[in-house]
Amino acid sequence: MQHSSDLEKQSMLHTAILGAQMLFVAFGALVLVPILTGLDPNVALFTAGIGTLVFQVVTKRQVPVFLASSFAFIAPIIYGVQTWGIPATMSGLFAAGMLYMVLSAMIKWRGRGIVDRYLPPIVVGPVIIVIGLTLAPVGINMALGKTGDGSAVLVAHNTALIISMVTLLATMLTTVFAKGLFKLIPILMGIVVGYIISMFYGLVNFDGVANAAWFALPKFTTPEFNLEAILFILPIAIAPAIEHIGDISAISGVTGKDFMKKPGLHRTLLGDGLATSTAALFGGPPNTTYSEVTGAVALTKSFNPVIMTWAAVFAIFLSFSGKTGALLATIPTPVMGGIMTLMFGAIAAVGMNTLVRARLDLSQSRNMIIIALVLVFGLGGMQFGLGEFTLKGIGLSAVLAIVLNIILPKEKGEAV
Repeated sequence: MQHSSDLEKQSMLHTAILGAQMLFVAFGALVLVPILTGLDPNVALFTAGIGTLVFQVVTKRQVPVFLASSFAFIAPIIYGVQTWGIPATMSGLFAAGMLYMVLSAMIKWRGRGIVDRYLPPIVVGPVIIVIGLTLAPVGINMALGKTGDGSAVLVAHNTALIISMVTLLATMLTTVFAKGLFKLIPILMGIVVGYIISMFYGLVNFDGVANAAWFALPKFTTPEFNLEAILFILPIAIAPAIEHIGDISAISGVTGKDFMKKPGLHRTLLGDGLATSTAALFGGPPNTTYSEVTGAVALTKSFNPVIMTWAAVFAIFLSFSGKTGALLATIPTPVMGGIMTLMFGAIAAVGMNTLVRARLDLSQSRNMIIIALVLVFGLGGMQFGLGEFTLKGIGLSAVLAIVLNIILPKEKGEAV
């Protein structure tokens, strides 16, 4: 009897260690979003943990995924925080989660075919490209030692360039040449290398870490209703909602279980939506399934969803330490910029890959028109004013892609 109890304890310890490992894999990307957007990293850790637990409840803890900060919302959060403030921006992010729930209900009602019909690759691909390229100036400014909007210089140009390029090189080398678990943490490796270089240049100050409390409540922010912020952010949620389908397909392939059928795509999307809206209630960034963690699941063959429960618990635990946020705040801007130049380009590449995998014929005038207008309107600064509300950027791209896909007639031989 005692022997059985010891085995159970060993099994629980092993599962907990694997959970900590999964959080380690996700950590770099998880904290980048709040640092870039002006949100609180401790809140992001807390909402990643809570969001993952909410997802597990909705999906009856059947899917081994970890949910955390979504890169797709970086640009709109930055704009929203600068324009309306964090509470108003959170109302838009809460609405984005609600949109996931509506899409979940539609899939439950009409099946996945409704997604393929109204949100095919010709719609999603160019919008993802716009998301990545919209963020490009932010990454370059930070790599050059400036604030994200380029309005102020934080680090001397030459120093910033050395740090950001060394950080970028470390991230690239880890991505290409690393083996095993290290291959899954290129962001974290880049941050570590850039951080060490920055210390030699005297850019790291630990006073804030020393003065921070070991235990401190995260700086939660509740949403404040703002219709303009909601209408601005809502269309942007379309692309990451569709990316979710790809993520669930990927984890299904890794585990050999069809999560599209059980617990069902409608449940996983509902879980994602509830996790995103829950995060907004506390002032955290939207949640999304992490492909890095899916890669770790494939590498370690750790298919037990309880592992993600432990990862969520550890994230929540870390969020209540003032030292965590203070340490993250010491990361110099050029370090972040070096990583962002690669990450934002990678987002655009995902959009291109969406079009390539769908084998879309760009010689067809319909496809060419949709892609051309979505890219130019989204990146060129086109905007339409509707009273006090202005539709532009990523949101305009998403709406335009959907509308054009509906109204432009399909050519002969093209699937309906």
